This record gives sequence, C-alpha cells and structure tokens, in this order.
Amino acid sequence: MAVWKELTTLEEWQEVLDRSSEKPTVVLKHSTACPVSASALEEYDEYLAEGPNSEVDYYLVKVIESRPVSNQIAEDLQIKHASPQILYFKNKESIWNTSHWSVTTKHIKAVLD
Repeated sequence: MAVWKELTTLEEWQEVLDRSSEKPTVVLKHSTACPVSASALEEYDEYLAEGPNSEVDYYLVKVIESRPVSNQIAEDLQIKHASPQILYFKNKESIWNTSHWSVTTKHIKAVLD
C-alpha cells in the first residue's frame, strides 16, 4: 500500500519538485484546523488504501504547521493557495488541482487511474 510522506521543509519540497521531472507527484495541502480538510484527508487516505497509481509519488503538507512550504508550492506551481487542496504535477508544472469538497476518492481516481 502506498502512503503519503509529509513535507515539512523547503529543502524537502525542492527535492520533490525537482524529482517531478522523473515521476509525477501529488501533494495534498491539509489544514489540521479545518473539518473540510479532515474530510479531504480521509478521501486521500482512502484512495491510497485502495491501490493507487504506483507511477506517482504522494505527499502531504500541513498548511498551518508548514506555512513556508505551502506558500512555496503555490508560488512554484503558480496555483493560488487553498486548503484543502490537491495538486498533481509533473516536470515542475501543474497537471491538475482541485480544492475543498472536490477532493474526493472518486475525483482522484478519475484523474490518476
């Protein structure tokens, strides 16, 4: 079962962004203080538990605790910040993103599988 790894530093984010040239990547921006975000995290975890696309790397950023990382992601991918927000990117460029109640297992499967 694939699981996400948490990004907490700008250095970790830069490595993930650089590696996206070799392998597509998904990041969930998660607010630990938001019930909508808690629901999105459940959906993300459900997708990962059900046999996710193994060609993709999966990450999570806690937007309150790791604000500089969250802000850098928005800047680097040129996507206005939201949370919860899921971002799918490759070659340092956004392929797809959505936020709030649209972060669902069904939606993630439709894009990634």
